[in-house]
Amino acid sequence: MPASRPVTPSAPHVDPALVSALHGDLESSGYDVDGVEDLLGPVASAALHREQALPARRVVEPVRAKDPRAALVSLFLLGDAVPRAAVDRALPATGAAGAEHLGLVRAAGTGPDDGVRAAVDLRPYGATDASGDVRWWLASDLGETATGSRLPSDHVLGAGGASLTLAQVTIRRSVTRVLDLGTGCGIQALHAARHARDVVATDISRRALAFAAFNAALNLDGDGRDDVAADRTADRTADRRGAAARAARLDLRHGSMVEPVAGEQFDLVVSNPPFVITPHTGSAGAAVRAALGDYEYRDGGRAGDDLVRELVTGIGEALAPGGIAQMLVNWEHRRGETWHDRVGAWLDVAHERYGLDGWVIQREVLDPAEYAETWIRDGGTTPDREPAAWAGAYEAWLEDFASRDVEAVGFGIVTLRRPGAVSGSGTSGASADDGARRGGRERLRRLEEHGGSVRQPLGGHLAAVLDAHAWLATRGDDEVAVTRLVRAADVTEERYLTPGSADPNVVILRQGDGLGRGVQASSPLAALVGTCDGELTVGQIIGALAALFEVAAADLAAELLPAVRGLVLDGFLVPAVHNGG
Repeated sequence: MPASRPVTPSAPHVDPALVSALHGDLESSGYDVDGVEDLLGPVASAALHREQALPARRVVEPVRAKDPRAALVSLFLLGDAVPRAAVDRALPATGAAGAEHLGLVRAAGTGPDDGVRAAVDLRPYGATDASGDVRWWLASDLGETATGSRLPSDHVLGAGGASLTLAQVTIRRSVTRVLDLGTGCGIQALHAARHARDVVATDISRRALAFAAFNAALNLDGDGRDDVAADRTADRTADRRGAAARAARLDLRHGSMVEPVAGEQFDLVVSNPPFVITPHTGSAGAAVRAALGDYEYRDGGRAGDDLVRELVTGIGEALAPGGIAQMLVNWEHRRGETWHDRVGAWLDVAHERYGLDGWVIQREVLDPAEYAETWIRDGGTTPDREPAAWAGAYEAWLEDFASRDVEAVGFGIVTLRRPGAVSGSGTSGASADDGARRGGRERLRRLEEHGGSVRQPLGGHLAAVLDAHAWLATRGDDEVAVTRLVRAADVTEERYLTPGSADPNVVILRQGDGLGRGVQASSPLAALVGTCDGELTVGQIIGALAALFEVAAADLAAELLPAVRGLVLDGFLVPAVHNGG
C-alpha cells in the first residue's frame, strides 16, 4: 500500500493589493536567481539543484535573521520553520500576515518567535527565450525537498527542466492568439503573454489554474513589472501598464486538453502535456495505482503513447492558417518498427487531415528500466523509503512495456505548422507557400535525432528553418541559381588532413548556432559557401568554380544545387535580402 500522503494545501489566491506588495518585497529583497546563487555559493546551489538541502541550510541558518534572502530561501525552498519576525523583515510590506492571507504560508502563532512555514513553493525563475530574458517568481506546490515525502496526486509542478526547454524552443513572434495546453503553474502562458494579444490556458486541475492565476498576477499585474524589462528603468511606467494589460488577457479554462477551446483556432499552441507513459489498464495499471496513485501533472490516462498520438494528429483543428504547434512529448520504440516510421505515421495523419508540416527532433532515449525508474522516483517514491511500492510499480511498468513490445522510449520536440498566412513572419509570402503545397511541392516532413548540445534559446532557429522551407517551397533550382546568398555568421569550416598532405581529406561545415549541425562538404561545395557574401549569384559562383575545377558547369550545378538547398534550409546560407543585403 502507498505511504500516507501529506494533506494537499489550498492553492494561493489573488488579492491585488497584497500581490502588488509581495512583488515589491521580493524585488527589493534580492530574492532572485542571481541573488540566491550569490548567497548560497556554487557548492550549496549545485547541491540544492540535486535536491540536497543540507549545504544550503548550513549557509542560510546563521544569517536568516539579517539577510532577507536567507529567510526566504529557508522558508520557501527548504521548507524550514522561520520565526515570524524574520518573515516580517524579509517581506516588510506584505508581512507574515499578508503572506498567510494569500495562502503562501502557515503561522503557528502571532508572536515574533512563532514559527512560519511555507504552504507553497515560491522561487525565483530566470530564463532566456527567443524574445529575451525574463526574471519572475513562480508559485507551485512544495516539492520533496521541502516535505520529505512523496508528492500528492494533485501536485502542481513548478518550472522544471521540460518547462524551461519548451519555453526556449518555442517560436516567439507577435501573434494574436496563443493556446497553452496543460498550463500547470502557468509558466508557458507567462512566456506567451509577452508576444501575444490573447492567451488561453487550459488544465484539468483547478488547483493548477489557481496557481497560474496567482503567478500571472504576481508577474504580469499589480505593481507588476514584466521583469523582461527590469533593466530598462526609464520604461517602468509603460512596463506596468503593458504587464497589467497582458495579465488581463490571460484566459484560464478548466478542462482536458483542447476540450475547453473546441471550435476555436490559435496562431500558436504550446504544450508540455501529461505525456508520461504510465500503466493504466489491466493488472499493471491496477498495480501502479495501488503503489503510487495517479499524478494529474504527468499521467494522461491513456494507454502507451496514445495521448501524444491523439495530440499530434488532432491539434491541427485548433491551428489557424499559418499557425504553429510546439510540444515536448514521449513516444514508444516498438520491436519491428522504427520510431521514424511510428511517429512519421502520426505526421502523415496530421498532414492528411489538416495539411500540416511536421518536424520531430528526438533528444533522448531511455530503455524501459531507466524510464520506469525515472518516473517512479519523480513522484518521490524511493526504494529505501518505500521498498514495496517501488518494487510493485517497477514490475508493473516493465510488464506494461513488454505487453506492447516496447524496447525504448524517446523524448523530443514536435513542431507542426498549418499552411497559410503567418503573422509577423516577414520572410516569404505564406499564401504562396500554401499554393505551392497545393501545387504538389514537397511538404516539410522531418524526423531526426539530435542528442548533443544545442544553442538555447532554440526558438529563433526553428522559426528560421520554417521560413527557409517556405522560401524554398516556392523556388526551383533555376530560381535558387539566380539568388545571392550570404554565409551565416556562425558557420565555420573544419579541415582534416593526413600529415604531409596539401589537401584535406574531409571538410566539415559547422554551425555554431541552433542545433550545431555539421555537414561534410566536397571541395566545390566548401568553396561555394566560402564565396557566398551576397555579391554573386549562386549560378555565377558555380560557373567560376566549374572553370576552376575543370568540370562542366551543368554537371557541377546538378551536384551543388541540391546541397545548397539543404544548407539554406538549415541556416548555413541565407538569401542576401534577409541579411539587409
